[in-house]
Amino acid sequence: MFIFRFIRRIFTLIILIILAIPTYAIAKTYYAAHYPLARAADAIVVMGAAQFDGRPGDVFEARLSEAKRIYDLGLAPLIITVGAKAPGDRTTEAASGKAWLVSAGVPSRKIVALENGRDTLVSTKAYVREMKKRELKNVIIATDTYHCRRSMTMANDRGLIATCSPVQFGPNSLRNSTKRYLLRESGAYLAYITLGHFGINISDHLDTNKILDKVVS
Repeated sequence: MFIFRFIRRIFTLIILIILAIPTYAIAKTYYAAHYPLARAADAIVVMGAAQFDGRPGDVFEARLSEAKRIYDLGLAPLIITVGAKAPGDRTTEAASGKAWLVSAGVPSRKIVALENGRDTLVSTKAYVREMKKRELKNVIIATDTYHCRRSMTMANDRGLIATCSPVQFGPNSLRNSTKRYLLRESGAYLAYITLGHFGINISDHLDTNKILDKVVS
């Protein structure tokens, strides 16, 4: 009888752990989106998103607008745009982002365009290298609400001090975000803090036939 009770307790514990871990990831992702804390920093980073022949898509434009807003508030003196080009594109996410910011009134000399990366991890590595080269440490990430937690964690893991300023409007603002997006980002965050420690990361832009991308540090 003792053995059966012991086995039952073990199974109960396993089930609780299975339920607790995803719940933790969802809670962390939700909290970062609903209770952001953006403080004065050395730079603002705009995470790249789709652009169409130099014109930022709705998601990207919302991120750029948020970067411009907090730049105008004086929270940081420099904006870094990141993102390479998709197959068939004539320009990069970083370049189109810089062009949009210049047209919105930000001086060109205050913007650095890093034309690297089409997923969160690669883009993060690119701007972390640039910031360390400039001896900058504090960053505000302008991105989607539920993308904040994963983006900040990746930056913090690489030695920066990151906060997030989520978008105020657009498809991925709090008002318009769906539960599906929350679950997707929570899953991506969970995968990063677990599988990522083994060097296995899930790319934002993988084909459905390529689920796991082994990223060489």
